[in-house]
Amino acid sequence: MPVPAALALVAGGAAVAGGTLSAFRLFLLAMLAMLIGDSLLYVLGRYMGWTLLGFLCQLSLNPESCVLRSAESFYKRGKTTLLIAKFIPGVNTMAPPLAGSMKMRPQQFLRLDLAGGMLYILAYGGLGFVFRDFLATITRGFQAAGHAFEEVLLAAAIVFLVHRVWIYRKNRVYRVVPRVQVEELASLLASEEGNGIVLADARSHGYYDADAARIKGSIRLEPNNLAEELKALPKDKNIYLYCT
Repeated sequence: MPVPAALALVAGGAAVAGGTLSAFRLFLLAMLAMLIGDSLLYVLGRYMGWTLLGFLCQLSLNPESCVLRSAESFYKRGKTTLLIAKFIPGVNTMAPPLAGSMKMRPQQFLRLDLAGGMLYILAYGGLGFVFRDFLATITRGFQAAGHAFEEVLLAAAIVFLVHRVWIYRKNRVYRVVPRVQVEELASLLASEEGNGIVLADARSHGYYDADAARIKGSIRLEPNNLAEELKALPKDKNIYLYCT
């Protein structure tokens, strides 16, 4: 449901402290909910690949960079990203389908996702348990000023929406990526113009390794190290990229 998991767990922890909810039941239900949701995204990612990742990133200003940021986390930390993914906004949604698209073994995924889920539940559930009295005080304050709070929340939502629309309009020029058909590029490479073309393999980590096959004559461009890689590219040639 569209309720932040962290808030639900904090509330659950407070309920345990108040004696209205069983700690075992809270842990079991939260763990099952996370495993069911993550497993579904993992399976979809395994069969739909980056099509699903792109769909999940549609609310982002730049879907390509949204996917790449999540992939970069896997690139830097490896599969152990699943242990901390739930604590990182954005990556928490992208990590399971990304693991599936990278063909991580199901047993390994479940083991790491289970460990990450346990850490997440204990962290936020424990927070609610320890600060139960503080949360109760805040709740009573919100109830007393409920009408004012609703107005502030509505105003904040409107400001956020206007800001998103402004950012979207400002950056929409970057959403258009010029593309070329395979046949057209093959003709260019076979012609005299081919000498003025650099063809670069920019596949993301998980789809490329040292033994991967590349298009003949292409060079490797590591997307997770673009700042350095771009310095080595010639400035007097047309550069074509192909990716995942």
